[in-house]
Amino acid sequence: MIYNTQQKRMPLPEYGRSIQNMVDHALTIQDRAERQRCANTIINIMGGLFPHLRDVPDFKHKLWDHLAIMSDFKLDIDYPYTVIQKDNLITKPDSVLYPKTRIRYRHYGRTIEVLIQKACEFPEGDEKLNLVAMIANHMRKDYQAWNKDGIDDRKIADDLYELSEGKLQLTTDIFRLMENRQVINRRPRQNTNTNQRRGHK
Repeated sequence: MIYNTQQKRMPLPEYGRSIQNMVDHALTIQDRAERQRCANTIINIMGGLFPHLRDVPDFKHKLWDHLAIMSDFKLDIDYPYTVIQKDNLITKPDSVLYPKTRIRYRHYGRTIEVLIQKACEFPEGDEKLNLVAMIANHMRKDYQAWNKDGIDDRKIADDLYELSEGKLQLTTDIFRLMENRQVINRRPRQNTNTNQRRGHK
């Protein structure tokens, strides 16, 4: 028995050894017309392996690219598309630029700072109060994850004031909204299906 580990390494193993063998056979066909028919047949079989991708844009084009790759770009046929070039396979992707914005308090993260900036732009009213309460509760959770000793609401208030450049403060109304949100989050969820069954009895 010949194991896969003993055989030639496949460029695209997702197509399997049988498809690779077909491609290798196509390379041995001397007659160009026959070689072209063989390539077309291989493409149809490759497409049949992934029927859920047939509606994906450029799906056929990708199949021909894959055929070229599997033949190590040695299959001399008339490709219906301009296939990928061998040199492009080893092209390194562009470097990903990471944001260089300094995060003042890393335990809160950049998202909290962005939310605070957005909250500062909100007009005064219930919507702004609820948003600030939500932000402060998230700051509580982040602070607790960073400092296991406990939560200091005064520290949360001071940090919110600093991060908002003095535009946001934790008032009595906001503290009340924060507590209400925590009560709702702690309340156990009821099984809707169970309640519905009970209602039908």
